[in-house]
Amino acid sequence: MKTKQAHILLVEDDPQDVASTKRAFLSQGIDNPVHVAPSGKVALDMLQGRGRPALDPIPRIILLDLDLPEMSGLDFLTALRKDPLLKACSVFVITGQSTPKDLLQAYDLNVAGYIVKPIQYTSFVDIIATLNSFWNLIELPN
Repeated sequence: MKTKQAHILLVEDDPQDVASTKRAFLSQGIDNPVHVAPSGKVALDMLQGRGRPALDPIPRIILLDLDLPEMSGLDFLTALRKDPLLKACSVFVITGQSTPKDLLQAYDLNVAGYIVKPIQYTSFVDIIATLNSFWNLIELPN
């Protein structure tokens, strides 16, 4: 049984999607600390400590939307993978829009999973439950 909870970074610009994700976490008993960034740029700033103290500990699970202002999700992912302190983070793309090109590029950047957001909340809760089961099985770096 794991003694430490992994911190989660949710990179999402839609307040309704942020609220839905937090509500789904609550419904599944997920009480991991969740940090929210409204863009890829803000997320990188939070992780690297630019203009603010860096998140400590570093969130080892990142839920990433692709359609973001300032810096797209894929641009964020590219920058993340170049940073030696951040490249081991497990990133799960959870996006409303999907193209074959985005899917391939995300997997080329070593995402742990690529999920297209369902329209219905109950389906989204099922996805979060599955992710929680996965997080409880895997070992994450410190």
